[in-house]
Amino acid sequence: MELLGTGMAILGIALAVILSGVGSAIGVSKAGQAAAGVTAEDPDKFMKCLLLQLLPATQGLYGFIVGFLGLIKLNALATPSFIVASTGSYISLGGGLGILMACLPIAIGGFASAVYQGKVAVSSIGLVAKRPEESGKGMLLTVMVETYALLAFLVSFLAVFIPSWA
Repeated sequence: MELLGTGMAILGIALAVILSGVGSAIGVSKAGQAAAGVTAEDPDKFMKCLLLQLLPATQGLYGFIVGFLGLIKLNALATPSFIVASTGSYISLGGGLGILMACLPIAIGGFASAVYQGKVAVSSIGLVAKRPEESGKGMLLTVMVETYALLAFLVSFLAVFIPSWA
């Protein structure tokens, strides 16, 4: 029972990292497929397509940062796990659930925004294929989806440091 709080916190950290990373992989892969097609037709458009493809990758970074901060909150990076286990220094169930809930915004928001940002990036890459001079507009459209990933990241970032999660 004493490990339940720590387990809940680790579950939240894992969800933040895994879901945002999977969403980024999906978004980047969809955009990469479109970019490969455009680049095959006109290699000079590679850099514009690459920039659009990279945008959905940021959500995975946000999830990683939140996961890292969660590990810091657990003091998991400072103390080897065998020492924590032998001293009985575990996080409470309430604290573990708090960290789990703090990680959910970037886990869910990061996943969804990365997938949808990838779809907008695909459309923007199509815009670059037809009208390369309009790539800035495509970039702006793609970045707009990032706003929601940033909001989710900010909520998770701040919530991880609520003093009562311990």
